[in-house]
Amino acid sequence: MSDAARLRRWQGVTLATLFVGYAGYYVCRSVLPVASTQILADPELGLDTAGYGMLGTIGVLCYAIGKLLNGVTAQYAGGRAAFLLGMGLSAALVLAFGWGGGAFGGAALLALWGANRFVQSMGWVGLVQIAGRWFPHGRMATVMGVLSLSYLFGDALARLYLGAFAGAGLGWRDLFVVAGGTLGVVACVSCVLLKRGPRDVGLPELPPPPGSVFGDRDGDAPVPMRELLGPLLSNRTFWLVCAMNVGLTSIRETFNYWTPLYLNQEVGMGTEVAGLLSFLFPLTGAVACLAAGWGADRLGGRYGRLIVPLVLLASIALAALAALDLRGHPWAALGLIGAVGLFVMGPYTFCAGVMAVTLGGRRGASASAGIIDAVAYGIGAVVSGVGAGVLVERFGFGALLEALFGLAIATLAVAVLYGIREERSYAT
Repeated sequence: MSDAARLRRWQGVTLATLFVGYAGYYVCRSVLPVASTQILADPELGLDTAGYGMLGTIGVLCYAIGKLLNGVTAQYAGGRAAFLLGMGLSAALVLAFGWGGGAFGGAALLALWGANRFVQSMGWVGLVQIAGRWFPHGRMATVMGVLSLSYLFGDALARLYLGAFAGAGLGWRDLFVVAGGTLGVVACVSCVLLKRGPRDVGLPELPPPPGSVFGDRDGDAPVPMRELLGPLLSNRTFWLVCAMNVGLTSIRETFNYWTPLYLNQEVGMGTEVAGLLSFLFPLTGAVACLAAGWGADRLGGRYGRLIVPLVLLASIALAALAALDLRGHPWAALGLIGAVGLFVMGPYTFCAGVMAVTLGGRRGASASAGIIDAVAYGIGAVVSGVGAGVLVERFGFGALLEALFGLAIATLAVAVLYGIREERSYAT
């Protein structure tokens, strides 16, 4: 078999392993909401709604911190090590949560769940580094678009999977055991199939992507942290990507969290139907990931040429949602929500995906993705959670949608600046 054929085969194995592995992470993330009603009803725990909310808050905070720290650490430990270690530790912590977390009170639950979300942050930063070594720059946007489906569908599939066990009568502790055991099995299979790069199977390494902030100093050799972070943190394009990701993440997380309530209270849908149809946002987002990735590769990596018009269209859809009275018009509301997902999710997946790989290169892809996501989750969690809640409580959903429209316009301005810098770099 020729080297080219062997490379294609191993690329297929790597893509499938990363996809299934990162979707597997969501089994140990989605188990908490699936088991939430049983946890709140367990008298031994004594956990109320506020305590359950604190679990979510601590989890998001630990996840954001982990993105930053583990993104940098993965650059030295290697993407494969980070990806597999994150799976193994997450499985162990979820098993501990189910077996004995409740016996030591709410503080133990907080510690175990926070630790679980912290180690789960190893998954994406490891994935980004591995993908950057296995796939050429000309196909990277398409590949990252496919891999992004793992988290868009991973959550939904994990909830269906665990929900089936809950429906069969399993208690919350057993659900956590099932989740931890499932991810443990996925981790074992991934350990066999996943390789760091082509060199591990006797193939030549692919060239690093062009456009790295490290320039001709890009490569595999470890460097001091100052030399790793300095070029990233001093690069204006990198910070423009961070700023875009803050806006896009805030919009995405707000729609993920608030869409069922919006459809119920503002549009007049029934609770069950609203919850089911809220899946439209990630569904159209999945289409956007594939289409935007394919389009970016056809444009030779000129991401700004897609990001600017897509964010503009998302702003128009948000303006319509904010301005129109959609009570009694469910299909119009769903169409606009789907449009926001379609136009937001492509640029969103670019930021901590292919653009992180391009900016970080082989030397700093994990660190780049980790920092970009850490900034976005740190701010986006506040916007989509507490900030959105205050606006809805005091002024209604109209005010929230107006705020999201303003955020989209600010993101569009940043995207324009990014696009100008990108075009100038290609012109020189």
